[in-house]
Amino acid sequence: MMKNPIYEPRARALEYCDLAVNIYTGCPHRCEYCYVPSVFRRKPEVFHSNVEPRPGIVESVKRQLAASDWRGRKIMLCFMCDPYPIGFDTSATRGVIMAIKESGNHVQILTKGDETAQRDFDLLDENDWFGVTWSGAGPEDEPGAAHPKQRYLNIGVAKHKFGINTWMSCEPVIDPTAIIEAIPHFNSVDVWKIGKLNHRKSGIDWAAFGRQAEELCQKHGRNYYIKEDLRKAMEG
Repeated sequence: MMKNPIYEPRARALEYCDLAVNIYTGCPHRCEYCYVPSVFRRKPEVFHSNVEPRPGIVESVKRQLAASDWRGRKIMLCFMCDPYPIGFDTSATRGVIMAIKESGNHVQILTKGDETAQRDFDLLDENDWFGVTWSGAGPEDEPGAAHPKQRYLNIGVAKHKFGINTWMSCEPVIDPTAIIEAIPHFNSVDVWKIGKLNHRKSGIDWAAFGRQAEELCQKHGRNYYIKEDLRKAMEG
C-alpha cells in the first residue's frame, strides 16, 4: 500500500489545482501528444496497455485524508492518467471520490472518458468541478478517447442535471480554430482554462491565438484563465 498518493503538483500543473491524486497505472486513450510515458520512462505501448488501479489506492487515500488537517480543499483527478479510462473498471475512481467527499474536501475531475464519466455525478455537488479536455485534436490524435461531442455532452449533464461546476481544459491546443469556434457556443462551460502545446514544436502563432481566444471570452462573458506559458507568448 502506497504512503501518500495525494500530492502537491509542481510547475505548470499547479495552475490547475493545489492537490492531486493519480488513480491508475496507465491510460488507454493513446493520445499522440501524451507526455506521461516519458515522465515514467515507459514505452507508450506499455503505458497505454497497462491500466489498473494503483495497488491499495482507495485505502491509501482514506488513510492520508484521515491523518491530514485538510478540509474544503480541492483535489484533482488526475494528472498522470484519466479517472475514467474507457473500457476499464473505474470503481476505484468512485471509491476515491467518496473518500474525498467524506473527509470534507472537494473533487476536480479532468477526463476524456465516455458516458461512463457520468456515473459518479451523484457523489458531486456545487463545491466540485467536472471538466474535459478540448484540444481540437482529431481521432488520429486521440484514438482511444471519447469523441469530443460526448465530452461536451458529459459537461452539459453535469451542469444542468446535477448542478456541478464545469470547466474546459484547452491544453494542449492542437487545432486553434476548434477552440476559437467553441468559445462563443459552449454555454455549459463555467470556466475555460486555455494553454498551449508545450511538449513539441508547432507552427501555431500562439500570440495571435491567445489574444483572439481572450477577446472572445471577454466578448461572450466567459470566465477564463490563460495559462502562464500562453500568456508569456501573448506578451512577448
